[in-house]
Amino acid sequence: MSRHVVKLPDLGEGTVSSEIVAWHVKVGDRVAEDQPMVEMSTDKAVVEMPSPIAGRVVSLGGQPGDHIAVGAELIVLETGEGAAAEKTETKSEAPAAPKEKAPGSHLSLVPAPTQAPPAQAAAPRSGRVLASPATRRRARESGIDLATVVGSGRDGRIQRQDLDAAINQAQHGGPGIAARGNGTQRRQPRTETEEIRILGVRRVSAQRVAESKRNIPHFSYVEEVDITELERLRKHLNSKLPQGAPSYTYLPFLGMALIRVIERFPKCNSRYDSERNVLVQHAGVHLGVATQTGDGLKVPVVHHAEALSLGELATQIRRVAQGARDGTASRNELSGSTITITSLGKLGGIVSTPIINAPEVSIIGVNKAVERPVVQHGQIAVRLMMNLSSSFDHRFIDGYDAAEIVQALKEMLEQPATIFIED
Repeated sequence: MSRHVVKLPDLGEGTVSSEIVAWHVKVGDRVAEDQPMVEMSTDKAVVEMPSPIAGRVVSLGGQPGDHIAVGAELIVLETGEGAAAEKTETKSEAPAAPKEKAPGSHLSLVPAPTQAPPAQAAAPRSGRVLASPATRRRARESGIDLATVVGSGRDGRIQRQDLDAAINQAQHGGPGIAARGNGTQRRQPRTETEEIRILGVRRVSAQRVAESKRNIPHFSYVEEVDITELERLRKHLNSKLPQGAPSYTYLPFLGMALIRVIERFPKCNSRYDSERNVLVQHAGVHLGVATQTGDGLKVPVVHHAEALSLGELATQIRRVAQGARDGTASRNELSGSTITITSLGKLGGIVSTPIINAPEVSIIGVNKAVERPVVQHGQIAVRLMMNLSSSFDHRFIDGYDAAEIVQALKEMLEQPATIFIED
């Protein structure tokens, strides 16, 4: 029997520590080689660390939210005869009495049943109920007390399928819904609370947004753009795509137009080095694409977007955004942007005030496209209109210059053929 100490490796260039986001194992669990043990967060992404060897977990180096220095003890595993003997003993006892998998355990020595056992009334639990806000809302609408629902997720968290089963049980005469007297259910006051620790990318994003807003004097400028002709071009190009190919969105057109505008206003394509008090102006356009993910806001980057065609830019935007969402984006793909585009898509609203992705000095926001009556050549016409909501670092970009930049962008989007004309 021996003990193997797993130390935190360097998860990226310049990383001196990482935050524990979630453990997939607990003390006493046996782990196989390459089995995921823990999720660690760097400044840019969440990294899942596998076990280097098989063994039994003896101790954990911290709790979710704790920061572990590179080279420090992360987890201790017991290997050798002692661990093997325990494994044999556990297996020999397993057939005697099947055990239910405890909430939060991610390793069960008892094979899962192929068919769910008959639904039984769950005794109300005490303590905090783990469930998403959407699950809680749906439970309230269905009259289900979540304290009576057994969760199958990590640490007993109630998943959608758990609530589905409880609703189905209640609809067939089960105890999920309280008895109703005159056909209406009496509403009960809701007194529960849920504490949510801010971890990983969400924590880093929160810190950076706060620092950006606190340290950068934002100058915001909003302009409406008639994108009727752009929409006509977009639909035409989409009609020429091979069957099954992803359609063009507005983002690659905006990106191409922004690249052309930056040629005239290169100061917008800069990063501010506060330590040296230097504004680093880039010739290449490294386009950041603000992307909402399950872990929070990330900004994947299309490097050297100025060298790409419209189709290539559209493909790269989709690729890096998807990589950010599913956690496969590399560290390089999540850093180094020189200017960022942000869009809320169909939820874009009328106006937004985007926060600059420091150390950049400019950000362009896209709002929702809607048909509106406008006066054109003295006549009222229905046109497709969209607002651009932009912010600039007022220390380096004057208000007049910011307005000129957005006006130039507006002109290109309203006359989309000019996006593709080389001067």
